[in-house]
Amino acid sequence: MLEQARVPGDGVLVVHCGFRVLSRAGLRAEPFIEALIARTGTLLMPAMSWRIVTPEAPDWDERATPSHVGVLAEIFRTRYAERRSIHPTHSVCGVGPDAARLLAGHEQDPTPCSANGPWGRLAGAGAHILLLGTGFETCTALHHPEEVVADQLYLRPPETAGTYRCVARDGTVHRVRFRQHLRLDRDFPQYRARLAAKGQLRAGRAEGAEWLAVAARDLMADAFANLAARPDAHIRQSANLPRGL
Repeated sequence: MLEQARVPGDGVLVVHCGFRVLSRAGLRAEPFIEALIARTGTLLMPAMSWRIVTPEAPDWDERATPSHVGVLAEIFRTRYAERRSIHPTHSVCGVGPDAARLLAGHEQDPTPCSANGPWGRLAGAGAHILLLGTGFETCTALHHPEEVVADQLYLRPPETAGTYRCVARDGTVHRVRFRQHLRLDRDFPQYRARLAAKGQLRAGRAEGAEWLAVAARDLMADAFANLAARPDAHIRQSANLPRGL
């Protein structure tokens, strides 16, 4: 699959995965993760926790706070990842030589997916993004150009920023203050057709599950151009008024 996706063996790979179809085909999460680690240089997976870490429950722990982005990512977080970026809602877990550099400093960012955090660093790191058993609707990196181009449309106002208590695995306590994303009806799936039209999207099937792969550099270039032309391009035209996250 990774050969067909043209993912370099020594590069950075971000995996968003819905493992259910692969599980039904008899695959187990642990050997699958081990195969990904063996085939890539640095492996990253999301470790989102915005459903459980909120302004009303603002405590986050690097080791103890679970993620809610699927069984594969949670097994990776608990059994394989060497580190997790310090962020209460949009953290990333990783293993490999570039993990420390890519995940460092997330706690200093005023927004979840800024240029100085892991989601904003992917393009510069030459990363590839693999969507397995899921689509672009789960591609967190697409929040990064939103924050840069049109933060007033996609983020709560600066005066609403909340402060969270984040405990790193070494016991260090960080006070993280940032603006949350607005909960909008986002049209991230549009990037499938946009990238395919440019020949920048690779696609296939593995054990009955569809996969999509794209270079982060190509995805970010297209998303920035899309939002520069129309800042509300990520908001479905039928969407209601924003609902606060």
